[in-house]
Parts: sequence; C-alpha cells; structure tokens
Amino acid sequence: MSSSPALSAERPITASPPRRQASSTKRKQRVAAYLFILPFFVVFITMLVIPLVYAGYLSLFESKLIGGDVFVGLGNYLRALGDSAFLASLGRMGLFFIIQVPIMLGLALFFALALDSGRARGARSVRLLVFMPYAVPAVVATLMWGYLYGPDFGPIAQIARGLGWGTPDFLSPANILGSMMNIVTWEFVGYNMIIMYAALRAIPGELYEAAELDGAGQFRVAWSIKIPAIRPAIILTVIFSIIGTFQLFAEPSLLNAIAPDAITNSFTPNYYAYNLAFINQELNYAAAIAFLLGIVIAVLSYVFQLATERRERKTLAERGILP
Repeated sequence: MSSSPALSAERPITASPPRRQASSTKRKQRVAAYLFILPFFVVFITMLVIPLVYAGYLSLFESKLIGGDVFVGLGNYLRALGDSAFLASLGRMGLFFIIQVPIMLGLALFFALALDSGRARGARSVRLLVFMPYAVPAVVATLMWGYLYGPDFGPIAQIARGLGWGTPDFLSPANILGSMMNIVTWEFVGYNMIIMYAALRAIPGELYEAAELDGAGQFRVAWSIKIPAIRPAIILTVIFSIIGTFQLFAEPSLLNAIAPDAITNSFTPNYYAYNLAFINQELNYAAAIAFLLGIVIAVLSYVFQLATERRERKTLAERGILP
C-alpha cells in the first residue's frame, strides 16, 4: 500500500541533532584541555610526588652494615626530635626569622609606598635598582658578599683599616648570622617590594580621592588605606619568608668554605639534611629530617595565617561589620 499524501506531507525532514554536535565539540575541547595540562602533571608527579613518596619510604628504614635496610618505623623521627644539632638549627632559623624578616618586609613596604606615592623621582630607575638584586643568583650574591666581608682583601675591611677603626670580622661565629641576614635582605627586598607594589596599584583611585576630600595627608592615606588594602599581599610575603627562611641552603653552604669555624654542618636544617645525606651517607635519617622540616614550615605557615584571620575578624567585629 502506498502512503497517503497527507501522512507523507506531515513527516518532517530530519537533520543532525544540534545537541549531538555540541556534545562532540565539548568533548574535543575537553580532550584538548587535558592534553595542554598533561605536561604539567607529568613533571609534577615525576619531580615532586614520586620523590616525596620515596623519601617518606626511606625515612621509615635504617641502613646498617649488618642486615642492610631495617624497618624502624618512626625511629628516625624520634631520633630527630632528640637531635640537639637539628633543634639548634631550627632555633637559629627562628631567630633569623624574627630579626631579618621584619627588616626585609619593612624596607620592601617602604619602597613600595614611596614608588606608589608618585613623588619619588626616577621611579622606574629606583624600581629597577631595588629589584635587580633578586635577579642575581643566590650563589653569585653569596660569593660577592663573601668577598666584601673578607677580613684581608675585602673593601669593607680595607676602608675600616684606612679610617683607623680596625678590621671588622663579619665572618666570626658571633657575627655570621647577622652577615647572612644582610645577604638575604639584599636579595629579597626587591622581590617583596614588587608583590606589594602590584597590590598597591590595584587599589581603586576613588578611595584616594575621598581621602583627599577629607583632608588626609600622604602618611594618613598610607596608614589607613594603602596598608590595610594590601594586607593579603603582606601576609603572602610573610608566608613566603617563613618557607624561605627554614629552607636556607645556598648562603651557609657557600660561606662554610670561607668561614668554617662559624658555620657548622648543621647551621640550618636544610644544610644539615644535605650533609647527612651526601657527606655522612645517612639517607634515611636525612629523609626524616627533611619531612620534619616540611611539617614545621607547614605548621608555622598555618598558625600565622590562622592568627591573622582571627585578628582581622576581631577587628571587624569591634567595628560592627561582623556580628
């Protein structure tokens, strides 16, 4: 039987569904996105995750002359908690952080505010000069300052002797920590300044206009508007400084060659772990030291961030902004 003309006229002309085309396009985009981020995950897993897992595995064993690797569980961690050299290095870096970081971040904030005020002459040149030390590798910077600190041929010692002040010993056991603070400050003031300066440039100009209408001066604007507005950036620099302080390695390892009496093999926790692994051949114990150091850094960073958030909430509650 032939179909009636009415029924054949009612049949719509079928085309490829748009939903199927859209889903196919999305699938291709998703595959392309995964292919783009695949190199990152490959590097991340091979260079960070796998070494961390392997280091954690090593930290649970102890190598012995008789018997080879023996499982000791948390024995290496308990040994580290009673290791006076490791604890002394943590305390030394704690003192380093308390003294050096406020000076470094204070200078960075001062330069950032000065550049943002628009009153500094040659702002671009000043910004470049302050940031330039960060572009110098830590090895080169330490060697340069080691030469400047030298008691025999260093220019600082020669100038001091020429003025009749005697020869300052910057590399003595009593002064080496301060000398190292100076090197790190010189290296990282510019880096922290750029972070703060970028945050300052993001502040809306309407706030400055309102402050000027109220008669606020530059100091009042900086104290009441700029610094509170860039508080997240300042917190970020402090957390970066916590991480960098307890991971200090290049400076003590290089200064040890010219000041061996002042810098021991356990001067910093990171340098101590290096010497344990590659000098004393105690890979298992060095892995435990490295893991404990990571835990200390994570705890200190978390405590600082938590204390800052609580203080900010308390301030907002006192102002009636939060209940």
